[in-house]
Amino acid sequence: MKLANKCDICGKGPGFGHKVSHAHNLTHRRWNPNIQKVRARVNGSNRQIKVCTRCLRSGKVAKAS
Repeated sequence: MKLANKCDICGKGPGFGHKVSHAHNLTHRRWNPNIQKVRARVNGSNRQIKVCTRCLRSGKVAKAS
């Protein structure tokens, strides 16, 4: 099973664009957010959620103790 690249807190998902070679050939690529599985306190109970590292750093997630 593949992990969905979407943050459960802010909804950040992958960004899309082109890979550009030196000869300026364009091919499609995607930039995936850094998603981590974290045990966090959600509505008074501990759950495992998928969170981007920016939400973890900024303190938007209360980790389970």
